[in-house]
Amino acid sequence: MSYSIDFRRKVISTREEEGLSIRETAKQFRIGPTSVSRWINQIASKASTTRQRKIDKSELIKDVEQYPDAYQKERAERFGVCQKGIWQALKKLGLTYKKNSTLSESRRKRPASIPTKNTTV
Repeated sequence: MSYSIDFRRKVISTREEEGLSIRETAKQFRIGPTSVSRWINQIASKASTTRQRKIDKSELIKDVEQYPDAYQKERAERFGVCQKGIWQALKKLGLTYKKNSTLSESRRKRPASIPTKNTTV
């Protein structure tokens, strides 16, 4: 939770009027000394901006529809981003690869049960 600008100005003006140190001011208002020193340099907090995304979601969906079996590395090359960026975008969109429900060939060759050790004496 951030403090209001009015409160910040009050803290700074009180410090200047009474000639208090940063620690004394912080103790008087029951706030952290780091906050007071930061407010001296800049009263208003910096406005945050949203990042510009490189991957257009609609274009990624079209790419998945057009190339359903493409690797993430191939998609990354088409979009000019890293593979992790494609992975994160696909995850956000809820697009994941489905595993084959039938058994793979290597699992079909394995025995149904694991043999136990012989306990003959």
